[in-house]
Amino acid sequence: MDAQEQLQEVVHRTPLQTSTTFNKKTGQHVYLKMENQQKTGAFKVRGASYKVACLTNEEASRGVIAASAGNHAQGVALAAAKRAIQAQIFMPEGTPRAKVEATQGYGARVVLTGESFQEAYQAAVLEQDRSGATFLHPFDDYEVMAGQATVAVEMLQQQPDLERLFVPIGGGGLIAGISFAAKQLKPDIKVIGVQSAKAPSMYNALYKKGPEKLTSVSTIADGIAVKERGRLTYTCIQKYVDQVITVEEHEIAEAMLMLLEREKTLVEGAGATALAGLLSTCNTFEQQQCGVVLSGGNMDISRLPLIQKLANPKKVVIA
Repeated sequence: MDAQEQLQEVVHRTPLQTSTTFNKKTGQHVYLKMENQQKTGAFKVRGASYKVACLTNEEASRGVIAASAGNHAQGVALAAAKRAIQAQIFMPEGTPRAKVEATQGYGARVVLTGESFQEAYQAAVLEQDRSGATFLHPFDDYEVMAGQATVAVEMLQQQPDLERLFVPIGGGGLIAGISFAAKQLKPDIKVIGVQSAKAPSMYNALYKKGPEKLTSVSTIADGIAVKERGRLTYTCIQKYVDQVITVEEHEIAEAMLMLLEREKTLVEGAGATALAGLLSTCNTFEQQQCGVVLSGGNMDISRLPLIQKLANPKKVVIA
């Protein structure tokens, strides 16, 4: 795979680690893909780096512009810096400070605007029209998807016996790439997408359950707070993804706290969403080898009290 070869020297081959805690809790064999330990703290650097590597010299010379809920921004900023390309990134006003500062730290200019990714995206498109810079979409782009697909390639190299993959969904770039690659390598593998019930644009579109274009997306999983699904990603998901489910805020928060307390692993809301999906469905299928993508770890630590509150500390958990 071209993207796999291209990224070998650029991104970390993150660990795929098993967990006694989650094996016992779910009755499954659980393998966590630690993309929270990836460069820039999330998988997004894969797609951004591959896309930037594919730019012609003429495209690069115009500079790049992007919109992001946070993690794509850091990936683009780092990849652009490596090629000495000017980068301008539009991000929602509520983006965690850690993501904004990290993006600026890689040398990109950041513009904060709007409630969600959608408003930031619209502002970026207007600026791209004005400036003529090259636009780097965070998910609806085949080269970005190809970069994200390397997550699945690594997982199946690290554990060829995987039977079921749980993957978070925002716009769909990660799961589109993963599902395509996984099905090429192992056609009978099941790919399950997980969205926040507070931002279910892809779920709604697939199952005709509600509006495909959301008016509001208020979720602790800010990395997947997308109001409108991708067009290219949707087609791929329809073809290669076996099921898409949603999880509630308290389920995401509980998964985040369990990872922190039991595994000593910090993940952001989007990063814990796939694990929340496994925890909520583990009793519905026979024991399998389950791969779970912990997609990112760029969490604003000041939000921990909110996460603890959402996770419902009054609930009695029997270990």
